[in-house]
Amino acid sequence: MADAVLAVRNLCKSFGALKATENVSLDLKPGEIHALIGPNGAGKSTLIHQIAGTLAPDSGDIDFLGRPVGHLGVVERARMGLGRSFQVSSLAPEFSALRNVMLAVQSRQGSSFRFFRPVMGDASLIEPAMASLERVGLATRARVPAAELSHGERRQLEIAIALALGSQAFLLDEPMAGMGPEGSRSLTGFLDRLREEAPILLVEHDMDAVFALADRVSVLVYGRIIASGTVDQVRTDPEVRRAYLGDPA
Repeated sequence: MADAVLAVRNLCKSFGALKATENVSLDLKPGEIHALIGPNGAGKSTLIHQIAGTLAPDSGDIDFLGRPVGHLGVVERARMGLGRSFQVSSLAPEFSALRNVMLAVQSRQGSSFRFFRPVMGDASLIEPAMASLERVGLATRARVPAAELSHGERRQLEIAIALALGSQAFLLDEPMAGMGPEGSRSLTGFLDRLREEAPILLVEHDMDAVFALADRVSVLVYGRIIASGTVDQVRTDPEVRRAYLGDPA
C-alpha cells in the first residue's frame, strides 16, 4: 500500500452485536477506479462514512496521501483533498450551479460566507468555479439553479465542487442511483474521464457500470471483504457468485 493515495487497514465498526465493518482493508491507487460492491445492508455506506470522517471506527487505520487521518473530521479531510458525493444530493438547490461551486472556491480560499452577495462579481471566485464546471461539462449550465438540473447533472455538480476544493481522491456513493439507462451510460463515460483528475473509490449497484469502469473490485458482505481483484477475478469467484451475483452454484 506504499504507493496508495488512500489506504484502509483493519477497520472495524460495530453497532451493538452487529459488526458493520469487520477488519476491512483496501486501498486506492493513482489513476484507478476501485469499485466497492455488495448486497444491501453489507456495510458499504458505513465504510464510506468512516473513510470520509462522518463516523468514527472502533479500530483500524485510515491513511490519505501518506498521512494518518483517523483523528481528523470531515472538514479537515476535505481540505486535504478527500472529495465525496452522496447517495442523496447535498447541494444548495436554490443556488445556481456556479454559485454552488463559488462557495467551494470561497471555502478553499478561507473567505467568510457572511458577505456573499458583493463577491458574486469577484473574478477570483468566478474563474476557478467556471473552470471546475468546464471540467465536468456543465459550463453551459452555470446559471441554472441546482434544483433544475437533472439527476446526472447534479452528480456532476457535486464533483465540480469537489474539484474546486482541490480533491485528490473521490468517494462516490451510488452515483447511478435513480438514473435510467441513458443517464447511466453518460455518467459512466464521465467517471471514466474523471479518473484522470483523481482516483475514485466507487460504491455502486449498477454492475454494467462497475464492470465497465473498475480497475479493481472489492466485494463487501456482512461487513467483511470476501474478495478483491480485477473484474474478471471477482466475476468468476465462486464465493462472490454465491453471495452477491446470484449464482447458486
